[in-house]
Parts: sequence; C-alpha cells; structure tokens
Amino acid sequence: MAERRVFITGTAGFIGFHLARLLLAEGFRVHGYDGMTDYYDVRLKQRRHAMLAQSESFTATEARLEDMDTLQRTVEAFRPDIIVHLAAQAGVRYSLEQPRTYIEANIVGTFNVMECARAVPVQHLLMASTSSVYGANEEMPFRETDKADTPLTIYAASKKATEAMGHSYAHIYGLPTTLFRFFTVYGPWGRPDMALFKFTRGILEGTPIDIYNHGDMWRDFTYVDDLVRGIRLLIDAVPPLPEARGGSVPGANVPGDSLSPAAPFRIVNIGNSDRVRLLDFVDAIEAEIGRKAIRNYLPMQAGDVPATWADASLIHALTGFRPATPFREGVARFVAWYRDYYGR
Repeated sequence: MAERRVFITGTAGFIGFHLARLLLAEGFRVHGYDGMTDYYDVRLKQRRHAMLAQSESFTATEARLEDMDTLQRTVEAFRPDIIVHLAAQAGVRYSLEQPRTYIEANIVGTFNVMECARAVPVQHLLMASTSSVYGANEEMPFRETDKADTPLTIYAASKKATEAMGHSYAHIYGLPTTLFRFFTVYGPWGRPDMALFKFTRGILEGTPIDIYNHGDMWRDFTYVDDLVRGIRLLIDAVPPLPEARGGSVPGANVPGDSLSPAAPFRIVNIGNSDRVRLLDFVDAIEAEIGRKAIRNYLPMQAGDVPATWADASLIHALTGFRPATPFREGVARFVAWYRDYYGR
C-alpha cells in the first residue's frame, strides 16, 4: 500500500502537533503548514515543530494561510491525499479585542484551503470547527443536528461560516468534507491562553487565578490524545456522495447522522460526553500540584457560556471510538509535562 500523504495546517499549534505526531507514528507522510503567529509564545510553537522534524516523513512550510500563492504552491508540490485544516485564530476572549484577525485567518484562510483541496483534488477534506457554534443553545448534550444559529462571538461566527462554506464546496465540487466540533481540549503542549495552562502557572507561582461566573461553569473537557485519535479515525470515515448512498455503502446509514442530503458532508462532535464543574477542575489541579490556588472570582465574561456538553454518539457510530480520558488523569499528565518543560 502506498504511503498516504496528509497536509495539515497548524502543525506548530497544540492540536496540529499532536495529530501530526500520531499520523507520523502510524506511517503517514505529513507536510505541515503554519504561520508561527505571535498570539502566544512562538518558542513553544518552534519546539513542537522541531520535535516533528525529527521524523524523516515530516516536512513543513512557514507561511500564513492568507498567502494564497505560497499555500497553493505548497499543496500542489506535496500532492496530498488528505487535508486536515486545523490552523485558525483561536480564543473566545481574544475575539472581543481583535475581531478582524478572525475574519482574515478563519474565513479567508479557510477559503484558500478549500480552493487548494478542490484543485488537487483530495480524497477527504477535514476541518476544525468548535463547540462555540452552539452559542446560546440551552438544550444539552449538544447534537450535531441541533440548530447552531446563535453564535455569541466573532470567533464562533467565523467557525460557523466555515461550516457553511465547507458544505457549499462539498455540494458544488463533490468534495468529501468533514467538520469536527471540538469541546474544551486540554493536555500537554497546550496553549498558554487556555484555562488549564493559566491555572497551573498561577498556582505554581502563587498568583491569583481568574474564575469566571464565580465558578458556576461546566465544561466537556476533552483530552488531546482522545481528540486526535478521533480525527485520525474520521479520516477513513469519508462522507459518501448523495448518488452513491444506499445498500451497503460505508457511512451511508448511520443512526443520528449529520450527513447532508445534498453533499458528501457531515459535522461530528468530538467531546468527552461528560460535564465537569470548573471548580472540580481547579480542585484537581490543586491536588496534583499540592498547593491551593488564590481564587479571584469574577462575573461571566461577554461571549462566554455557562456550560458545554457533547453528545458523542455519532463519532462512536462512525468509528467505534469514544473519548473517555477522566479529567483528573488528564490534568495529572498536563501538570507533569508543565513541570518538566518549565523546570518547576
């Protein structure tokens, strides 16, 4: 069997790094594409890429998604079988301060990726969305077939836009496309702007940690290894064309499917299917470090939601896999990594 070629955007990022490492371990050839933006410590991104570069099957390009000429040349030269688009301007709270960044990176950048996927063409285009698209929805757990028409931030709106764009390309060009909605991903090599990273740093340094909505928040914390295993398995769960469905066609008769009636397109939640109270998460970090946090309780921040909770039955039906790492186990692994990386 020929070596499968996967083009991943955002390989210097948290999730892209973990996915690339998994695929390389399974014998894929991977080309990474990352803009190395300074949204957070670039040295952390460079360290991730340096680790990936230890594999002879990994190559990389440093450029922005908005640079269509470079992106197009790189994709054409690599000739991928699969594109996994993970690069984005992340962060719900940052989108309140720099909304234009999200339009440029998430919408324009994603359009460029879709154009390249169409031109090759690839066997399967997979793109990251977010649980934030569920916005003001109150009925939980969130299902892929629920309406998601009430985004509360430009970040969420930009991701909802990419879902709609992906569906249109899947319909017009017959491009098999899967969007996955992530739920509060955490783990080693995480982003410094994420809660676990900030809480761990604050507790170790003896500085206050900000806890919004006075701690009355619930999240579906999803361990990063579970997340990328889900993505890896979804690579092979290719949405079939409408005219090819029926009978024994793989992936055409899945209970609760979000498969579009008009395109080879589906949306899949990747979450732990478990709500964890934020204060219990903080307790777990304190227990692992052996030190109490200085807690600064604050009101709910604009654009935030009190709870997220995934129904992950679709990914289980498609792949047989369901994320299930207990949050205390995941927290322990992160704290061990943090102490090793920063010598704390």
